[in-house]
Amino acid sequence: MFDQDGYRDHESVTWISDAATGLRAVIAVHSSALGPAMGGCRLWHYDAPGAALTDALRLSHGMSLKNAMAGLPLGGGKAVILGPVNDAQRGALFEAFGRSVDDLSGRYVTAEDVGVSVADMASVARRTRHVSGVTAAGGVGGDPSPFTARGVLRGIEAAVQHTLGRSDLDGLRVAVQGVGHVGGALCGFLAERGARLIVADTNAKRLGQICDETGAEAVALDDVLEADVDVVAPCALGGAITSETAAGLRAKIVAGAANNQLADPAAGSVLRKRGITYVPDYVINAGGIIAVGAEYLGGGSEASVLADVDAIGPRIATLLAQADADDEAPEILADRRAEQIIASARKAR
Repeated sequence: MFDQDGYRDHESVTWISDAATGLRAVIAVHSSALGPAMGGCRLWHYDAPGAALTDALRLSHGMSLKNAMAGLPLGGGKAVILGPVNDAQRGALFEAFGRSVDDLSGRYVTAEDVGVSVADMASVARRTRHVSGVTAAGGVGGDPSPFTARGVLRGIEAAVQHTLGRSDLDGLRVAVQGVGHVGGALCGFLAERGARLIVADTNAKRLGQICDETGAEAVALDDVLEADVDVVAPCALGGAITSETAAGLRAKIVAGAANNQLADPAAGSVLRKRGITYVPDYVINAGGIIAVGAEYLGGGSEASVLADVDAIGPRIATLLAQADADDEAPEILADRRAEQIIASARKAR
């Protein structure tokens, strides 16, 4: 495992199997230097267990960076459940997952992610208190998607100001890849501000709904990233921006909600050579973890959470300006800052 793709000195990896429900899962804790390792639980149909492990390792490392850059007293972790899941056993399966989370005694705190719902988290909460994204008291908690989308909106605004010199989004052309919970909410925010949308998704029904609500134009998945737009917002699964994709982009900005948007460092190099601004994914999409973190840690009102989410905009503005001043890629600068925060916390323990 120590040679596994994505392994970065992770603190622990836990394999879970429950014969009664068919649960097969991996929980990866990258770092607890800043606090409990928090990160969502993803349900996906992986080709093999090794692919699930790679995903868990990469995503948990990303959560460490995300939480550090967001200034949260939380480390980074991630859980992945290997699908498919028997619908008749779904509630029991997530309760079994909750027991496994509880066995870690608070070292890992779970929440909603791709393929998982608030109802699933409610099942988890029946077996452990180390879960977030369940309650919605005082506007804090519940589905974190709107908070993630709001943070991405603020990041797009900052990138547009930095790159295009514009202080508004009216008439801006934005291509959104993936219109699920987060991507769909982002489309709503953008449409309210006058942006012209091009959208794509594998779910035709959801795609039609978003087009009806926002006036967006639907295109094929293969075409959305190369659309003639100002901004491309990857909001589906990771790895959307490959070197080949980056070479074909017509947008001047890449800023979306997906995790691990760059398939590899070479893709970032292509963007930089072409003068395309890339907003590091774990900085721009931190709104959801800010919300569920406030729910778990307590003491956060809706107003304070929204203020913290809105601070993503100025954070990105500062990051992009510093990257330009240092003649450095934004993602490399963000990585270094986040790793320094984590290293300092580790030394202080």
